[in-house]
Amino acid sequence: MANNPSIKIFSGTGSQTVSTKIGKSFGASLGKINIQKFSDGEFQPVYMESIRGDYVFLIQSTCSPSDNIMELLLMIDAARRASAYKIVVVMPYYGYARQDRKDKPRVAIGAKLVANLLVAAGAHRVITMDLHAPQIQGYFDIPVDHLDSSAIFIPYIEKLKLQNLTFAAPDVGSTNRVREIASYFNCEMVICDKHRKRANEIASMVVIGDVSGRNIVLIDDICDTGGTLAKASKLLVEKGAKSVRALCTHPVLSGNAYANIENSVLEELVVCDTIPLKRDSPKIKVLSVADLFAIAIRNAYENKSITNLFIHSQLKARRSEAP
Repeated sequence: MANNPSIKIFSGTGSQTVSTKIGKSFGASLGKINIQKFSDGEFQPVYMESIRGDYVFLIQSTCSPSDNIMELLLMIDAARRASAYKIVVVMPYYGYARQDRKDKPRVAIGAKLVANLLVAAGAHRVITMDLHAPQIQGYFDIPVDHLDSSAIFIPYIEKLKLQNLTFAAPDVGSTNRVREIASYFNCEMVICDKHRKRANEIASMVVIGDVSGRNIVLIDDICDTGGTLAKASKLLVEKGAKSVRALCTHPVLSGNAYANIENSVLEELVVCDTIPLKRDSPKIKVLSVADLFAIAIRNAYENKSITNLFIHSQLKARRSEAP
C-alpha cells in the first residue's frame, strides 16, 4: 500500500472554512474526523475512517494558537498511531512565528519550539504561507514548502490598474517582501520605519521615500491590532499620498483591530482566508488561498515541483520573455 498510497485530507476545527475550499479546489471531500472536547478543555481527535497506509494532509491554522496547536499535535499523533503512510501538516497561518529569535534576555523562541513539537509529534512535511521570518524554515529538519501570497495579491493589484503606483513596507522587516513585488511591477517603494516601546504599541514612525501624488499599496504578512497600518496610512496621506490601501496575508485582527481599520484613511484592507474573520467589515476584502494550497498539496503528493507558484519564478519568466 505504501508504494501507491491514497490521499486523504482532514481539517482541524480552526480552519474548517478554508479546508472545505481547499478540498473543493483539489477535487476531494474532507475526511471524517471527530474532535471530541472534554469539559476541562482537553481534545481527543478520532479519525472516523481508516487511514492505514494513506498520504494524510492535516489542515490547521494556529490562530487562537494554544488550542489549535495542541489540537493539531494530537491529530498528528493520532494519524501516526493509525499507521498513516505520510503525514503532511498544512498550516496556512503559522502561529508564534513572531517569536523567531532571542531579541532580549530571558525570552523563548516560540517559532522553534512549535517546529520541534510538530516534528516530535510525527509530521513528515509542512506546507505553510508567508512566515513572519523566512528563516523559520531552518528550524525544521523535515521539508517545508513556504508558499508566497504574492501569487494571490499580484493579480489583484493588476486588476486595480492604479496609476503612479508605489509600494510601501510598513516596517523594515517587510522590506524584502515589498521589494520583490515592487520589482515585479517595476515600481518604486518606500519604507515606514517604526519604533516600538512594547508589543502592539508604536512610539514613533517616519516615511523613508517620496510619496507625493502616489497611489500607495502597503504590503505586510500579519495584521494584528491594525495600529501599524492605521498610523502608516495616516502618515503617508500627510506626506502627500493620493490613496493608501493595504494587503496583508494573515488577518489576526485582535483587540481594537476592526475599529482601527475602519476609522483609518485606508481605502481597503485586502487579506487572505488563512484565518477566519471574526466579523465582516466594509473596508476588509478577503481573497482565498484555496487554489494555491490545493496545487501545493497535489504537487507534494505527486512529488512535483512548486517553483512556479513563487513570484521570483514568475519574474524570471517575464524577464526571459522580454525582448
